[in-house]
Amino acid sequence: MKKIGTLKSMAFFCGGSLLLSTAWAQQISGEVVRIGVLSDMSGLYADTAGKGSLEAARMAVEDFGGSVLGKKIELVSADHQNKADIGATAARTWMDREGVDLIIDMNNTAVAIAVNNLARERNKLVINTGGASDILTNEHCAPTAIHYTYDSYALASGAVQGVMAQGKKDWYIVSVDYAFGKAMAANVTSFVNEGGGKVVGGTAHPLNASDFSSFLLQAQSSKASVIALANATSDTVNSIKAAQQFGITKTQTIVPQLMFINDVHSLGLKTGQGMTLATGFYWDRTPETRAWSRRYFERMKKMPSMIQAGAYSAVSNYLTAIKTVGSDDGATVAAQLKKMKIEDFFSQNGRVREDGRMVHDMYLVQIKKPEESQYPWDYYKVLNTIPGDKAFKPLSKSTCPLVKKI
Repeated sequence: MKKIGTLKSMAFFCGGSLLLSTAWAQQISGEVVRIGVLSDMSGLYADTAGKGSLEAARMAVEDFGGSVLGKKIELVSADHQNKADIGATAARTWMDREGVDLIIDMNNTAVAIAVNNLARERNKLVINTGGASDILTNEHCAPTAIHYTYDSYALASGAVQGVMAQGKKDWYIVSVDYAFGKAMAANVTSFVNEGGGKVVGGTAHPLNASDFSSFLLQAQSSKASVIALANATSDTVNSIKAAQQFGITKTQTIVPQLMFINDVHSLGLKTGQGMTLATGFYWDRTPETRAWSRRYFERMKKMPSMIQAGAYSAVSNYLTAIKTVGSDDGATVAAQLKKMKIEDFFSQNGRVREDGRMVHDMYLVQIKKPEESQYPWDYYKVLNTIPGDKAFKPLSKSTCPLVKKI
């Protein structure tokens, strides 16, 4: 039997009682609201989610007062190890035996698909704050599944259209060889074609590859104007380093499709300068993002990724929904979230659609030159705000069976 990541339980309880009707209080299953953070805690995606997502969720619980409707809030966590079977086993155990009401993060598309299926069967709520593929709100949508922070459609939409506007029409795609990479490559191809460009080729590499030379040399030989990277975290960083090593960046434009501020920190401004990408969050964008991010930095000694900021927002709004409806029932809370305006330091103009997509503004950013950076983690110039209804796939193109076709 494969080992499930160690479960850690942390309870937060605010002293003092609330005057509630007995009927209302009884709507909290098991007399506790239990939230599971299912993430990569030890692998290549851990820095952008992992313990940082857990800490962000902890901050949200503490800021809410540690209890809701007079019942304590608990956090549990597990390491899915980027394996769908391990993630599904942990989620199933939580749902069936340990009374977990909400699962967040799931920063791996294959894991997220498995957990969405479990949520559909068990009427449990999942808020995907870490996975990327837009198939989670299309063919793999579920009534109690919400996709919160970003997706492959929105990322590709912002980055591809921004670069296409510069007149660069021929593209080559280097993708990671699993569900996320395939979905991202498909999104890039679609936007390139719609913009009158052409994808001249592509290659796929294993997750957490040790050597990117062969993949980048194939991209170089294609002579495409643009090389799109449909991968993430260390795979993205190592791809860019290899491209620079082979002199590719002198003649071809590298466009990362999913890049976190943690990756820029690792890569360095000297190497990353000038690259354009889309993101769902930047810590230094507004007074509100700065205030929360500095609190997070005090705990983690680094600025938050969009996944970690999204985890805080998702937990906060989830608890608000429970307080509003007086229940932690998955379908009931999901329905309330779809009625709410999602507006906080993370989300502007946010709302949850019938397909489970949380639509909010996205941002087209450019990595600064070293001399433009004024202080630590001052890495992005915000080029443009992309309204949510422009960034995310419209319902008219949805393949989710929950969407009513007109």
